[in-house]
Amino acid sequence: MHRPAIPPASAPTPHAAALPRLYLPEEVAAVLGCSAWWVKDRARRRLIPFTRVGRAYRFTGEHLTEIIRMHEARPATPQQRGSTAPALKPRASQPSPSSPVRTARLRARPPRRARQSQFETAA
Repeated sequence: MHRPAIPPASAPTPHAAALPRLYLPEEVAAVLGCSAWWVKDRARRRLIPFTRVGRAYRFTGEHLTEIIRMHEARPATPQQRGSTAPALKPRASQPSPSSPVRTARLRARPPRRARQSQFETAA
């Protein structure tokens, strides 16, 4: 009897344990709580790790863990009380009350109709 070269998918293979499970972009998006378009776009721009199978993007569990770590936001470290904090500069738009600010007086341009003489006629 002739055996097929590739065993059917339902048959256990000795290599099955060594191969990682590949997730679809839709599955990754469901875990991350974003759209599949975002996942594909980031993979296309090579901003997140992925595996390419043909023209399709696939992700392993390690990829998913790394994506989560990449986009993790950590709180800022609090400054020590003994350290000197940099002095804040006053905003340029708010002048200090102690120094008078000289401003140029703006004058509106006269309307175009007023610049033409009353007695001109269109030729």
